[in-house]
Amino acid sequence: MSHKFGVSDIVTNPRNSRDSFQEEDSDREIVPWTAEQVRVWRESNPSVSPWTVVGVQFVVGVLAALLTWLWSGELELALSVAYGALCVVLPAALFVRGLTGGASKLGPAAMAIALLVWEMVKLALTLVLLMAAPWVVSALSWPALLLGLGMTLSVYWAALLVRPRN
Repeated sequence: MSHKFGVSDIVTNPRNSRDSFQEEDSDREIVPWTAEQVRVWRESNPSVSPWTVVGVQFVVGVLAALLTWLWSGELELALSVAYGALCVVLPAALFVRGLTGGASKLGPAAMAIALLVWEMVKLALTLVLLMAAPWVVSALSWPALLLGLGMTLSVYWAALLVRPRN
């Protein structure tokens, strides 16, 4: 089949576009990588440990709370910032522990389910911690709590931008 399809063919008959893609894919030969090629790729694309990300989140939360205390001189404000960071770090640590424990030995489908379950646990724990904030932190400052929460959450983006490269 040598017929090429245009945009109008895809819109009017979506099946034609699927068939043409399948035909193009069947022409390619899939060549598996050697162990050496995999090793070279892994060395040139190192990953960041999730525990490193959680550790950096903890450090950012502590630094944010200390800087708030030094800048404002109010311990209650610093505790609100620290509690906001805790609302991120504690659930993230539980999430990482859940996924790096026995779940790492599961197959792909079970691992995907484990990922969803642990993500729900992480979100639920975060919500419980946020709802408990007024009772845990006396003289709670919601803006300071949200500042600590936001600064700690931004570590996820920083980990993507500053991941090690060779």
